[in-house]
Amino acid sequence: MIGSYVGENKEFERQVLSGEIEVELTPQGTLAEKIRAGGAGIPAFFTPAGVGTTIAEGKEIRVYDGKEYVLEEALKADFSLIRAAKADKFGNLIYNKTAQNFNPMMAAAGKITIAEVEEIVETGDLDPAQIHTPSIYVQGLFQATQEKRIERLTTRS
Repeated sequence: MIGSYVGENKEFERQVLSGEIEVELTPQGTLAEKIRAGGAGIPAFFTPAGVGTTIAEGKEIRVYDGKEYVLEEALKADFSLIRAAKADKFGNLIYNKTAQNFNPMMAAAGKITIAEVEEIVETGDLDPAQIHTPSIYVQGLFQATQEKRIERLTTRS
């Protein structure tokens, strides 16, 4: 498993410490670039993040303009499972707020991208200037039926 932040999930912590799963920790910017590169068809890139740490162990290091960089390989996925706020029936997607950070990259990096969508509208109903992921990256859509558990509706009394 590759991750940039593993949080405070006790079950995940137990699995890592017991050796049930292995985690390769990657700086968040490097992880984002690995995914973006995978979606763009770029096989690898050099980054200064991680040079001189265990992250760089066993990886190629090059010097450019007197600074060391570590070679990182792109990430691609067989399946990308993402969530969008809105889609048209053709598969064009719009994300809400910070969901724009990783979802467009993940959609592009997946051989098959399936989107769980909160609202599906007719093709042509979305403003083309507002689309975050074009339908060419999306192979499947399904209607979201469950509210995100981490979010709670709150109102002032």
